[in-house]
Amino acid sequence: MKRKWMFRGVKIVFFVLLAAAVLSFGVKSLWNWLMPALFGWHLISFWQALGLLVLSKILLGGFRAPRGPHMHWRGRMMERWAQMTPEEREKFREGMKSRCGAVRSRTVEPKG
Repeated sequence: MKRKWMFRGVKIVFFVLLAAAVLSFGVKSLWNWLMPALFGWHLISFWQALGLLVLSKILLGGFRAPRGPHMHWRGRMMERWAQMTPEEREKFREGMKSRCGAVRSRTVEPKG
């Protein structure tokens, strides 16, 4: 069991390092292709590209796991909806109509 977790950890480290190397090479290539021609700036090395990548991640993205835009409530609501009877669902819809106004149905009715 412990070997399995160690192998998984080594595999994750390998892929993180591989992704960092590929992204750094991409940043270096794009920088060296565009920046000297456009702005007259100097060429950068692989390590400078890696540093630039880390700096941009810190300043713009942080290091937390990506999450949806505050959708943690949706799972709970889906569970509640699944446990409601049809009468409770209709009562809920009526309550929402009185609070939010009439909401169009998602089904498309044929014209004609």
